Amino acid sequence: MLKVQEIRELIKLIDESTIDEFTYESNGTKVAMKKEVNNGVVETKQVVQPAQPVIQETVQPVQAPKAETAEQSEGKDENKTSEKPDTGGVDFDHEITSPMVGTFYRSPSPDSDTYVEVGSNVQASSVVCIVEAMKLFNEIEAEVSGEIVEILAEDGQLVEYGQPLFRVKTK
Repeated sequence: MLKVQEIRELIKLIDESTIDEFTYESNGTKVAMKKEVNNGVVETKQVVQPAQPVIQETVQPVQAPKAETAEQSEGKDENKTSEKPDTGGVDFDHEITSPMVGTFYRSPSPDSDTYVEVGSNVQASSVVCIVEAMKLFNEIEAEVSGEIVEILAEDGQLVEYGQPLFRVKTK
């Protein structure tokens, strides 16, 4: 079966391409994605395995950027301001986000040490937390090398798809 990261990469590739539909089947697992273009993009993926229910996830529509005239573009350069989110003074380069809706856990079990703390150095393949979804415990990897500078979710908290969990200062 495909890993969550592989499915995320497939979604990104399909979204950036001109392909409208994509189906992948391997060892009894089937992943189908369909992109509809009506004032935005909606992606749906289905993962089907023998004797298991269908899992469907819908990603929110993505707005296409509007074309600008030369005059609008010049006006923006003159009034250019920083549009970064308020980080509370924390310097970071990357946010590790939740790949799914679920419950956030900082350690593999209640009596174990946490995976990472503020100041911990991580590699791209380092596990930083677990997100439990439908009784499945999904290990979330850092995806970048660097230092954890902020932890944004509380242990046992419900997290949403795309919600920032950690801030990392990359090396």
